[in-house]
Amino acid sequence: MAANPTVIQTVVRDIGNAALDPAEALAFVSDDAFGGIDMFIGRVRRQSHGRAVTGIHYDMFDPLALTVFARAAQAAVASFGPALKVYVGHAKGRLAIGDLAVVIAVGSPHRDEAFRACREVIETVKHQAPIWKQEHFVDGASEWSEGCTLCGDDHVAISPTAAPSPLRRDARGAGTA
Repeated sequence: MAANPTVIQTVVRDIGNAALDPAEALAFVSDDAFGGIDMFIGRVRRQSHGRAVTGIHYDMFDPLALTVFARAAQAAVASFGPALKVYVGHAKGRLAIGDLAVVIAVGSPHRDEAFRACREVIETVKHQAPIWKQEHFVDGASEWSEGCTLCGDDHVAISPTAAPSPLRRDARGAGTA
């Protein structure tokens, strides 16, 4: 099923050409009929699993990633109502500390649908999209992250009637966003 371009926009942005822009996402999901807009912005943080990071390199197979993004957005529209607009954008290439890695935005008539749809979309992207992340550490080492798609089956889709799920736990029992 092709994404409806009037309600769904998906983007893979090569950081070498341009950064992700939350204003672009906000503009896309804005509508005079919408009272709720929710946005998730994922940034490169300075630590990963207790190690200091200098940056991250994201790589992906763009056509398949865009297909997964579109399916995630379509599922949100199907679950939370046709009066949604969904933006899914992910960066690729070498990102520095503080750079934006992912932007998800959802506009809807009410806040509840916007919050829940945004959460469902980011979880689906993190667990299903073919995105590879290589972390670069201050000691000069680099490691490919196992990522959420390899974490096991701890992802539960959020249904329109489901209560918010608790934070996922990694192998050490620490909460992850």
